[in-house]
Amino acid sequence: MGREIALPVIDSGTAPSGQLTRREMVQRLLAGAGAGATLLASHPFYGHLGNSAVFAEAEKLGAGDWKPVFLSGQQDEALVALSERIVPGSRKAQVNRFIDLLLSVDTPGHKQSFLDSLAVFEAESQKRFGKGFAALEGGRQNELLTEAAVRPPKENPSGSAGKENPGLFKHFENLKGWISGAYYSSEPGMRELGWTGDYVHERFPGCEHSNGHS
Repeated sequence: MGREIALPVIDSGTAPSGQLTRREMVQRLLAGAGAGATLLASHPFYGHLGNSAVFAEAEKLGAGDWKPVFLSGQQDEALVALSERIVPGSRKAQVNRFIDLLLSVDTPGHKQSFLDSLAVFEAESQKRFGKGFAALEGGRQNELLTEAAVRPPKENPSGSAGKENPGLFKHFENLKGWISGAYYSSEPGMRELGWTGDYVHERFPGCEHSNGHS
């Protein structure tokens, strides 16, 4: 994308270990968003950024015995696979765990919207390849997501949309919003945006994954 975004320098305030809590990450990310970054969005994810109770629970997400509290095991596996393909590095950043936590306290409408989007990709994967998304090899995962990431043409007067599945794009955009928001509020995502442990760079290139779908 190449566009540079001006950000204020932020004091570190890091713990002795050099690690920031997710709440501290978000505070720094929101400070940068004041310069006009992409966090000022209407996606449901961003409604959680001021919820201190959620971020207190987020510190427990690294537990070895972690289990999803909202998603089923199969839904969680699909989310892990989708997240890693849409924003590489999401698995290590435990994006799926944070999203599961946020969904557990979200509105019924937002919960259902997320599950619908996840189900659409699972159904499309089964229809095309006879397997759920998480079971597909990387090339086929990329094939499905590459098509989903393209905004379909508007339906013409005859009623044909010009693509077999014009609804895939909106579900891709919904999932991408959750995944990218969760990733860029994590330490790996913050480092990708320019945080070095001491400050956020005053300027940094707009983020873009060369091998992802964001």
